[in-house]
Amino acid sequence: MKILFYGTASYDRDSFTKELKDYPDVQIDFIETNLNPMTAALARGYDAVCAFVNSDCGAMTLEILAGFGIKLVLMRCAGFDAVNVAVAKDLGMKVTRVPAYSPEAIAEHAMGLALCANRRIHKGYIRVRENNFDLSGLVGVTLHGKTAGIVGTGRIGAALCRICKGFGMHVLGADLYPNQKLVDEERVVDEYVDYDELYRRSDLISLHAFLNEESYHMINDDSIAKMKDGVIFVNTGRGALVDSNALIRGIRSGKIGAAGLDVYEEENANVYQDREDQILGSSITARFCSFPNVVMTSHQAFFTREALSEIARVTLDNAQAYATGREFLPRSVVC
Repeated sequence: MKILFYGTASYDRDSFTKELKDYPDVQIDFIETNLNPMTAALARGYDAVCAFVNSDCGAMTLEILAGFGIKLVLMRCAGFDAVNVAVAKDLGMKVTRVPAYSPEAIAEHAMGLALCANRRIHKGYIRVRENNFDLSGLVGVTLHGKTAGIVGTGRIGAALCRICKGFGMHVLGADLYPNQKLVDEERVVDEYVDYDELYRRSDLISLHAFLNEESYHMINDDSIAKMKDGVIFVNTGRGALVDSNALIRGIRSGKIGAAGLDVYEEENANVYQDREDQILGSSITARFCSFPNVVMTSHQAFFTREALSEIARVTLDNAQAYATGREFLPRSVVC
């Protein structure tokens, strides 16, 4: 089985090549070019393609791939927002994903962003490099004894609940499907509340919800107005959960005291791209980065050796399952 891997970097090649010895039925070619309608034709002669979260797997791309006889799209990520699932179904294509990979990695990154933004660690580091040892403007708040609000308590959210509890925080959960074990058995969630109560009571809010029509822009002017003044806000979930302009207004007003963002709605043109020689002007990215109490990373939360290894194994397991007519891994089938 021949697979063309789109949008690959050195770490993709390293992690997949390391695991490939255990998959004799799978042959991989790596290219740096990302998948979109203009590049789909490069997959001629292959049995499947592998894409990432920033690929364009829209209707036109899928139709071109199907025209070349490709029936399998392997997403080496958990999210499949980039895939037009309805079109894939109509074309008889199989789409798989990696349903979970090192949720602790993402939870740890979320807490790292919260700490960095709250204590202005990024600003302090830059000052020391410039031989400026003044502490003015770097004051933060102590998290011990404060209230953490975790929106979405699946595997990642649950991992962050454990971290917050370890910091000595009171932990609130909000979820359409509460995990009562986190309350009764693990005792890392003190109580489940509705979104409005979570916004009202939390000193730290972190998003780990699914993105759908109901959750789109769940963080907006109205929800921000309900939050505590000076709240620490973190998003390592999905960018479109947050109205970026509303968040900027919240930061300017002081309602948001610190923000750590690994994702944001307008990120697609930037994700994993080197744009150092470009002037981004009045972009959303530039506006966020102009605030001293905002820390941004570029879809980096998952990025650990353990997560990369798990992504490679699950993706290759599904590829080999397709090649040998076996069942795909549980929860990995999109369509």
